Amino acid sequence: MKSVAATRSALGPCRALALIMGLFSTPAQAFVEEITAVFRPDPGNPMVNKFENTTPESGICPGHIPARCKAMNIFTIRRPFSAASSGPVLAYAEPRKGAYFKVPSTWRDLQVTHQATGETETVQMRIAGVGARWDVTYPPGVSGWATTGMPQWAYYWQHAPAPCQGVNYLAASPSFALFFWIVPENAGACSVTAGTDIPWMYYSNFEYAYELRTPNPLNMRSGDYAGSLTYTFGPGGDFDIGDVMQTSETVATFNFRLSVEHALKVDIPPGGNRVELIPQGGWQAWLNQGRAPARLYRDQTFRIASSSRFKMQLECSIVMGNTCGLRNAEGDEVPLQVAVTLPSGLVDQYAQTVNKLALRLDGVGSELFQPLHYINDRPGTLHFEVQRDDMSEMLKRPGSTYSGVVTVVWDSQV
Repeated sequence: MKSVAATRSALGPCRALALIMGLFSTPAQAFVEEITAVFRPDPGNPMVNKFENTTPESGICPGHIPARCKAMNIFTIRRPFSAASSGPVLAYAEPRKGAYFKVPSTWRDLQVTHQATGETETVQMRIAGVGARWDVTYPPGVSGWATTGMPQWAYYWQHAPAPCQGVNYLAASPSFALFFWIVPENAGACSVTAGTDIPWMYYSNFEYAYELRTPNPLNMRSGDYAGSLTYTFGPGGDFDIGDVMQTSETVATFNFRLSVEHALKVDIPPGGNRVELIPQGGWQAWLNQGRAPARLYRDQTFRIASSSRFKMQLECSIVMGNTCGLRNAEGDEVPLQVAVTLPSGLVDQYAQTVNKLALRLDGVGSELFQPLHYINDRPGTLHFEVQRDDMSEMLKRPGSTYSGVVTVVWDSQV
């Protein structure tokens, strides 16, 4: 038998203007992110069967609110970004003329494709948070955001304007601040209005949170899946920072790579590859009383670990119809029936438990077995049997030995 097993200092106006000009004289960085996730079955947590996001994080989640991000299943990335105001940010202007942020918070589908077989699965993504570093002219500096009825300029930056939600985070000096807001699902734009004219404003980084829904890895083939999702960037686009702030970005591209590393391991106990068929209770009833056995059989246990789909196949040194055979020295042959019982948590293609399921040479009935969760080192049984109707010729030759080679294959290439 064999088994096939199948990651503070304020800037003066002149100095700040020189900084802006210097930054815009460098080549623009494309907004491209590489999102990676992996599935490896965990023997310590066999009921947890999902992808682990292996994309390096930065920004608010790893640095300030890791527990909250974990509870919300979101991840943050802080990236270089350049945007400058095309004119002054005017006091009490309409939202699109102020600090305006609209991100694609609705779930979006994308296809990932197995790089070897072309099989596809669906991943879903949404943007779940937004933040940035902004610099403004000093004076008025950060106090330019104080408005009538809200004299504390920092309130909305720290606690977020609706429909966004704050995380009580704000880092600031007299002329710049870093902020971050949670964006609920299907939310619209979030904006902050200035209370004083601000001659210019500049974004020097951009931060976002994203949330993923990944497919069930137990239904996926081992290997790498890749896909891409592109959002538009600019006024009226998926990522929209209003009409005043100008950037060279036109698209935001997310490249996905999902790696599936399944386990399929079958262990036969020592000596289990030599199977001796005997009647229930041994041969004494036949030898002493001449009573024909009801059958010859042997139940051979094995242990299996599986996180993937697999099939089982039968190979025979002696073929008799759709099963294997045994032969004695005189050339007499009898058919051998082979069946399998799998541990709880492994089901067949009809989602039924597997109990004494016949294994046949044509593979019918054993084309697909599926784990409901990671099965780790659980016992199963192979059943070998010569049935009563096939034993008549054997009993005519007492002392004759029948033998044959049966190979049972567990194959993850389904």
